[in-house]
Amino acid sequence: MNKEVTVNTANVKKWPIVMALLIGAFVSILNQTLMNVALPSMMDDLGVSATTIQWLATGFMLVNGVLIPISAYLMERFTTRMLFISAMILFSIGTLVCGIGANFGMVLTGRLIQAAGAGVLMPLMNVVFLTIFPIEKRGQAMGMMGIAMIFAPAVGPTLSGWVIENHPWNVLFWIILPFAILSIILGMIFMKNVTEVSRPKLDKLSVILSTLGFGGVLYGFSEAGSTSWGENEVIISLIIGVLALVLFLWRQIKSDKPLLEFRVFKYDMFALTTVINVVITMAMYAAMILLPIYLQKIRGFSPLESGLLLMPGAILMGIMSPITGMIFDKIGAKWLAVIGLAITTITTWEFSNLSAATTYTHLILMYTTRMFGMSMLMMPIQTAGLNQLPSRLNAHGTAMSNTLRTIAGALGTALLVTIMSTRTKDKVTEMIVSAGINPKDPANAHQLAQITKDATINGIDYAFVVATGITLVAFVLAFFIRKVQIHKEGDNKKPEMKPAKA
Repeated sequence: MNKEVTVNTANVKKWPIVMALLIGAFVSILNQTLMNVALPSMMDDLGVSATTIQWLATGFMLVNGVLIPISAYLMERFTTRMLFISAMILFSIGTLVCGIGANFGMVLTGRLIQAAGAGVLMPLMNVVFLTIFPIEKRGQAMGMMGIAMIFAPAVGPTLSGWVIENHPWNVLFWIILPFAILSIILGMIFMKNVTEVSRPKLDKLSVILSTLGFGGVLYGFSEAGSTSWGENEVIISLIIGVLALVLFLWRQIKSDKPLLEFRVFKYDMFALTTVINVVITMAMYAAMILLPIYLQKIRGFSPLESGLLLMPGAILMGIMSPITGMIFDKIGAKWLAVIGLAITTITTWEFSNLSAATTYTHLILMYTTRMFGMSMLMMPIQTAGLNQLPSRLNAHGTAMSNTLRTIAGALGTALLVTIMSTRTKDKVTEMIVSAGINPKDPANAHQLAQITKDATINGIDYAFVVATGITLVAFVLAFFIRKVQIHKEGDNKKPEMKPAKA
């Protein structure tokens, strides 16, 4: 492969590039998290069912899942500057379409255009950070990136709750649009080409297989969360998805220039940290999905009150993210991960004891403590794994990590919601039989409502028990994290598995 651009990053002004990337990442992630609180209002306004409106979130996730494996090819084919500006322009166009959307089809179209930009942006940001920062500064840099990845999802529900209570839902997109445009302007002024450009060939069959595979699995799990695992649509989607993924995996292993480089798993610490991050991502959705259901459906809190409960944790995570990065540069990821996962496991277990009498103050303390634990995890663990890869595999490692985390997010959501729903249904049936009441008798309506409320709490608690078990797996695996030998740029040797000396 003939390289057309050789990049020297030594004299690149890093922080203007970082600022442009962070603003772009922040608004793209914020945009995704704003939707959760807004969906009920949008459902009424657009006149569609709950299953249909969920596609505004699911469709976004599907396009992300499909685009991320292609990101490594795009980063080899196009310059950093061109790719960033194009991604943010696409995102801005999608945001504008959503803002003026008057029907469901138009809003969905806008969301899919947004996702096309966002799906490229996050892997690009990872690779740029790994390229422009020396190895000893990567933890601090990734900590800065963590502000966008962690702070935005926590701020989203609060902002969305306030907007929905005081303004039409379209305002959410008009809030995001100026920041997206600002990121484009900063990109045009400050963004430099920091990656090498060549002319790789696009394996079209691999694109089709990854689209069917990742799309099928994500669609199947997303639909299972809202319907049931026994639906023909879910079963067929999962079968097609799994078969396509098997063929996709086989083709990637056989190819000299794969779309998604599975050979990165030859590097043992990258493989371990990727597994840990996938498990953490699945468990993280416990609080993100289940807690709002508990607060709004069971306790009767408004969207704004629910969002405000999450605010202290959001602020703490935003503060801790760069601090965690600096600590990582000094001591590595192992003990950050062990301590963070210990806190996360204990607080997740505490959420499995929710009741109708749990106080607002207790919920704030537990959620804020949980976010403190989470702030020590994702970016240090991911950076520790990527540090083992030679620079030529940075884009592929990033694409692999982000793809699997997208899949894990969908699986975690579907798994925990399905567990909660199934447990709730079983508990309702059990309590009705135990009480000996007729659910069809109007005279029993009040008692039936109380049974449903108690059963839902039980279902949420049980889902948090499962989430605790998932987090515990990551906690055990964290003890096996170790420092690795850093592969220098241009290193084409096979991976060495020996740990570096402390």
